[in-house]
Amino acid sequence: MKRFLALALVLVMALAFVGCGETSENVLTMGTNAAFPPYEMVDENNNIIGIDAEIAAAVAKKMGMKLEIKDMAFESLITAVSSGAVDVVLAGMTVTEERKESVNFSDSYATGIQVVIVTEDSAIASIDDLVGKKIGVQSGTTGDIYCAGDYGEDAVSRYDNGALAVQALLNGQVDCVVIDNEPAKAFVTANEGLKILGTEYITEEYAAAFGKESTELLDNFNKALSELKADGTIDAIIGKYIKAE
Repeated sequence: MKRFLALALVLVMALAFVGCGETSENVLTMGTNAAFPPYEMVDENNNIIGIDAEIAAAVAKKMGMKLEIKDMAFESLITAVSSGAVDVVLAGMTVTEERKESVNFSDSYATGIQVVIVTEDSAIASIDDLVGKKIGVQSGTTGDIYCAGDYGEDAVSRYDNGALAVQALLNGQVDCVVIDNEPAKAFVTANEGLKILGTEYITEEYAAAFGKESTELLDNFNKALSELKADGTIDAIIGKYIKAE
């Protein structure tokens, strides 16, 4: 009888383990940095919402998976997806040759434009005026990379997120902030005395990032993304957050 009970217990535990495995395999874990509106931000109920969250949810549903979002520092996202801590990264992330060395990117789902935020009384009128100025950026972003390359490391002040960089601008700690156009508009709307220069800094493509080993998941993601582009879902999600001007 004891042998029977022991065997039964082993079988129950084995079945429970298999069940848990099947459930976890059916979850798409997305890494992001939820301080980049309107691509990702936290609402009043502490839920992560935005363009990337909705696109990931739509793709996951198309793939028959449930989406789980993990919020983390932007500069840790590449390491997280490379190590398998998350399955995919959607974070308004620009495709760059340097990042391609560590991750594989999906097809592009949106276009981003890097712009410059200044105070309304600033003497900075164009990109050319950034020489010799102190530039606030979000650490690890393409704004950080481009500005450090164009103006030198000493010109760049790095912050954990865009909101902190904008606060530094308001406090007079930096002369301007370089960031994506859409969060820039949100920050300028939320803070009096700021404006966006009419001159664009650079245009870039956003895509989802995957670990180098996740080729099957990447293929399935691209297939679902393509179908959602074709049926208008992606445009509808972007249009919900970014109104045509």
